Amino acid sequence: MKLRRQRRPRRGRIEIIPMIDVMFFLLATFMLASLTMQNIHSLKVDLPVGHAEPARDAAPVTLGVARDGALSLNDVSLSLDDLAQALKPLLGGDDNVVVAADAGAPEGAVVQAMIRARDAGARHFLIAVRRD
Repeated sequence: MKLRRQRRPRRGRIEIIPMIDVMFFLLATFMLASLTMQNIHSLKVDLPVGHAEPARDAAPVTLGVARDGALSLNDVSLSLDDLAQALKPLLGGDDNVVVAADAGAPEGAVVQAMIRARDAGARHFLIAVRRD
């Protein structure tokens, strides 16, 4: 008489490949969803047309002046009185500031913003232009 071997219960396996696919899909979904949730409070600036070399700095400090004279520093709106205090920590060792002034912005507002930036420690001003 032949006796059958008892079967050992098989342990359950977790398949890793489908789990990786699901995790990648969730990561891509959340990344795209977070990009659509960003609310950018930047000023709309119509730059003047000109010819210039691209900036070499990876992330220059940008001072924006809108058509109505409103100011922004790295896309954060602020007043003229708060400009010097907000600009000092951003400068660090670099004293370059990119001025992105609207073509129709009042010259007085641009000059006043540049004077306040100079008081904060900016020494070199680069004017942003739009290429043809």
